[in-house]
Amino acid sequence: QVHLVESGGGSVQTGGSLTLSCVASGATINTYCIRWFRRTPGKEHEAVAPVDFAGAVAAVNTDGTTTYAPSVKGRFTISKDSAKNTVYLQMTSLKPEDTGVYYCAAMGDSPTLVLGTCVGALAARGQGTPVTISS
Repeated sequence: QVHLVESGGGSVQTGGSLTLSCVASGATINTYCIRWFRRTPGKEHEAVAPVDFAGAVAAVNTDGTTTYAPSVKGRFTISKDSAKNTVYLQMTSLKPEDTGVYYCAAMGDSPTLVLGTCVGALAARGQGTPVTISS
């Protein structure tokens, strides 16, 4: 069973950069579509649905193809290092509206990419890492 742990969050000013990491254990990340999504304060515990566009940020599928939400396209880059079993989210030109708790999730069952997310069966979700962008 896959287990995910996020790290790299923090507080930066508008225009700054952060790189988040999602380290997987128990299974290879190449088995899953890995998605990053954001929850605003107070909504951290909302469930992740098989089709879930709420707070979608970016995703990378098993074959390496990627998708981004329109709000982050051109500013964020998702990538994976199979040797480290890790997925990264490089965030640049950060804005106050990027603030939230960032989660990674592993989606299986023949997942597909749609508008910054993966559609599939939820296999695991990390505990989240908080990001705060001040103006």
